[in-house]
Amino acid sequence: MSYVCKNIKNYRDKDNKNINFAIATLKMRFLSLFLLLFFASMQTSMGIITPAAKREVRAVWLTTLGGLDWPHTKAYNATTIQRQKDELCAQLDLLQKANFNVVFLQTRVRSTVIYPSAIEPWDACLTGHLNKSPNYDPLAFAIDECHKRGMQLHAWVVAFPGHNFRNANLLGRSAMQKRVPSLCIKTSEFWMLNPGMPGTAHYLADICAEIVQNYDVDGIHLDYIRYPEQSIRFNDNQTYRKYGHGMRLSDWRRQNVTQVVKTIHTAIKNIKPWVWLSCSPVGKHDNLPNQSSYGWNAYSTVYQDAQGWLKEGIMDMLVPMMYFQAGRNFYPFALDWKESSYGRPIVNGLAAYKLDSREGNWNLETIEKEIRFSRAIQSGGQAFFRSKFIIENYKSAYKLLQHDIYALPALTPAMTWLNRAAPPKPQNLRFVSTPNGHELVWDSIAAEEGNPVEYNIYFDNHFPVDIENPLHFVKIRHKRNSYPIKLNITEGLLPYYAITAIDRYGNESEPAYLNTPPVSTIKESHILNGNITINDTGTLNLPPNTARFIYITDELGQEVMTLPYQQTLDLSCLPLGTYTIYGLKKKGKYNVFGTYLKR
Repeated sequence: MSYVCKNIKNYRDKDNKNINFAIATLKMRFLSLFLLLFFASMQTSMGIITPAAKREVRAVWLTTLGGLDWPHTKAYNATTIQRQKDELCAQLDLLQKANFNVVFLQTRVRSTVIYPSAIEPWDACLTGHLNKSPNYDPLAFAIDECHKRGMQLHAWVVAFPGHNFRNANLLGRSAMQKRVPSLCIKTSEFWMLNPGMPGTAHYLADICAEIVQNYDVDGIHLDYIRYPEQSIRFNDNQTYRKYGHGMRLSDWRRQNVTQVVKTIHTAIKNIKPWVWLSCSPVGKHDNLPNQSSYGWNAYSTVYQDAQGWLKEGIMDMLVPMMYFQAGRNFYPFALDWKESSYGRPIVNGLAAYKLDSREGNWNLETIEKEIRFSRAIQSGGQAFFRSKFIIENYKSAYKLLQHDIYALPALTPAMTWLNRAAPPKPQNLRFVSTPNGHELVWDSIAAEEGNPVEYNIYFDNHFPVDIENPLHFVKIRHKRNSYPIKLNITEGLLPYYAITAIDRYGNESEPAYLNTPPVSTIKESHILNGNITINDTGTLNLPPNTARFIYITDELGQEVMTLPYQQTLDLSCLPLGTYTIYGLKKKGKYNVFGTYLKR
């Protein structure tokens, strides 16, 4: 209950309908749910900003099936290959600007893949033709581009479902049921790998191992790691008779799925132990004591013992598909996942696609409530299905994330259950003059074998720099041991800097500090126009306002920084120039405070 006490004192609520229902139906151990829902709902309605988390997963599922999210252009020559790459980069740029940090890229689609594999054929999403190479490596390209932007890429692997019957015929001898017929079973809609066949676990583990061995992926993300839903007919009676050994059918099926997860976990951790293994189970684990799942849950319906995988230590993170409207189908089940997380992140999968008028026409407030509730219970983050509905700003979802909920960067959680040893802190932090200005430079840290380090850069106007406050991030997961500073150190006070090292497990070192003495040659700055005053110390005084954030642009109209609204503003960290200062309000509204000339 301790995490509840930390989050309730600043919240209020008006969503009494859901509260009263929860109080009437959930037993006393879920009292934390009522309190959190009570306060988190009013937080949304009153426009109160959720405190930013330094560490949380902020993910999208980027779907390649049929080019739903990417690619839209088919690659058949140099021009179209470049266009295909540019499409992906444009999406990643938008995700980076909104401070996303994880991309689940669909890599194994339906027993076809988007990389040159020795096991399975190419998917048609890249060229328009099955089993045809696009003449470049899309997975390698996507990994590089994500890492350039400080984002992780997790290879999304659709586990059991295979081709539909049409594609199976088109693939001929390359089709899964032709290559590994003993492992396949036919359903009413598609071919699938049979979870009850012992060889299935090794087949999927080989695919995941191939990806981890050949690519610098940050994770393997398993989808459809379950039996089909009840509407899809299949017959595994023969397999059950051969391998069931007297077990109940439901127990045997759960054991089969668990064995696949365990085999994949062993295969990838033997290669690179820091690679995340996650999956997206059905959004309700099982019936709760006083809340039914209405026949759709992971444990009993499709035989996923996902909470058991966390307990056994064979899964690093769960991303349950919580595609339900905020209320009795969401809140108690979200808390149930959290309470059975065994110290692992629970990243609630949210139905961004339901914002589309053709899919559900949800109000944005529904998604916002679910995000804020997830943060209130410290679940570990959020993932959105699909990327399209975020980056295309359905119901202003992208704007809400960019300017409010994800306004500040965040690191992903550290995998402390695997490794708690922090890397050494950087040494010899210093300023170095260059032909283009100045750089922060420090001695590079020799990487342990297979566990290279990156660097987080922080600044503050006060010493010591508070590295727990995400407001002080300058750059996260920076790869080089130098960083350009855009300040003219002869013209004013510099902020204080701190550098930490971070390894592939997410463990962060102690900070190394750089404290710059004051420079006495400060020239006069002044206000060109607007309702701003400047005091003797050079800080700006903004008028009282209902703005939620301050947004600052340079003379070219390019964004310089976004930060929570504060009436006193210290811009000593900015280089000389002219800046326009805006106040950002809810629903995209804004006002101009004025223009500031720094010289």
